[in-house]
Amino acid sequence: MDLNNIVSQLENTNEEETEKLLLQYNRENSHTFSFDQTEESLRIKLCQGVLSVLGRQVQPSCQKTCLETLRILSRDKRVLGPVATREGMLILGGLARLNPGEEGDENQKNGQEDTQSEEEERVVVEALKCLCNVVYNSPAAQQVCVDVQLAHGLCAILHTARTWHHEVGLFTLRLVFLLSALRPDVRGVFRRELHAVRLLTEVLEFTLDVSWVGPYEAAPPDPQALPMPAEDNERTMEALKALFNLTLSDTGGEEDDHQFRIIAAILRHLLMLKTETEDKTEEAHSHAINLLNNLPVSCLDVLIDVPVQGGLEMYSGKNLDAIQMLIDFMAKRMDKGSNYKEGLTPVLSLLTEGSRHHREIRRFIKAQVLPPLKDVKIRPEIGTTTRNKLVRLMTHVDMGVKQTAAEFLFVLCKESVDNLLKYTGYGNAAGLLVARGLLAGGRGETQYSDDEDSDTEEYKSAKPFINPITGHVEEPMPNPIEEMTEEQKEYEAQKLVNMFDKLSRQNVIRPMGVMPDGTLAPLEETLCDPPDDSGSDSD
Repeated sequence: MDLNNIVSQLENTNEEETEKLLLQYNRENSHTFSFDQTEESLRIKLCQGVLSVLGRQVQPSCQKTCLETLRILSRDKRVLGPVATREGMLILGGLARLNPGEEGDENQKNGQEDTQSEEEERVVVEALKCLCNVVYNSPAAQQVCVDVQLAHGLCAILHTARTWHHEVGLFTLRLVFLLSALRPDVRGVFRRELHAVRLLTEVLEFTLDVSWVGPYEAAPPDPQALPMPAEDNERTMEALKALFNLTLSDTGGEEDDHQFRIIAAILRHLLMLKTETEDKTEEAHSHAINLLNNLPVSCLDVLIDVPVQGGLEMYSGKNLDAIQMLIDFMAKRMDKGSNYKEGLTPVLSLLTEGSRHHREIRRFIKAQVLPPLKDVKIRPEIGTTTRNKLVRLMTHVDMGVKQTAAEFLFVLCKESVDNLLKYTGYGNAAGLLVARGLLAGGRGETQYSDDEDSDTEEYKSAKPFINPITGHVEEPMPNPIEEMTEEQKEYEAQKLVNMFDKLSRQNVIRPMGVMPDGTLAPLEETLCDPPDDSGSDSD
């Protein structure tokens, strides 16, 4: 249907004809995401016309159709001018029952949402979908949301989590996520004024059907229970994304610490759950890991302290089931072989900090990732073990990936350079040692327990023959200068010096040396003799 014809007819039709007109437009454009720029002004007029209809008292079926049209139009950020106004956003907020102080808002607080007809519920859902599109695509609309205090209406709906229908909850949570992601100032309002962290935690608690058996311990899932329904999983992931935004900055305090520990306990429960598909389970666990990274590291003990369920005696009675899930997740992400930065580094960071601050976590992970060495005939980066894969990542092209992988292994080695080199070789570890100023050896700053790692007999016998650069026992190589005369050796040495000198003068390379403090410096600085303070003359 011609867009110009729709716009002209919309101004002079009654409610029934308007609905028919827009229904046809919706059917024709339901899958349209790329729009003709030559019709931009007509789409702006259509937005204005649809908002004008929504501003009148029309039937829910007509409201729903208008909102579907507006949702299609809101995919084009260039035509959102009429919607991204105070009037436009108040109309959408009212239809979504988000405007503070309105009758619909009071009904939600009183738990009367169940009295809505199915048609009225669809209106609320379509209005929420429109708001999500508009807020995402329009900075002006984001500012209007601040001005009309849309966050207050969203939190009012969060109070009704036990009674809302799936799509109402899903798009309410998505709108909280979008607002908190795009407007840091609103993030502060959500957290400090509206206590949205607590509200979202309650949403998670209800959605995941958490049953508490201790202060920060949820009852373990029933092994015979059905997987988490897809709708519950969708709402869970939206709540986790919103909580991630709201916990990006830690304000501290006892109240926050208590709330964070509850969140950690719920996330532990989530890690033990499965959804209807393996991919969705992995996605949910990924969001849980992202959120765990935002929590204070002191709260991670909740993952292993579950007195009612009990734990392993060899790990001081701690329960490492959740840590095992994280290790399995890490292994899956490494095996994918792509998108390491977003997919792998969060879980590596979480395991690193957990190992740095909790001895049992470190010991448990190291037993699987860096077991005692036996076969040292193969380079540490070659093979299919978790250690081999992590060592390969230490020389990855992405700086963030290589640093995260190296730091993880370094912490598992209690930040001992000697221990790290034993498992990785000097060549693979050089980047970390340069960054840490540990080229001369030593330890990092963190203090660890005194428990010693015992080497296997195989390693002890092979140790004198291990090449410290490659980290393995090399096959004997023929000496290339064995049959040269002394004059030939001197010639080749001088030739090599000249090549290095030429590259250095052309600034292709810069010879470096190691300072006494373990940091790198230009070679000429490291060769300078320290000043002689003895005051005596020397020949």
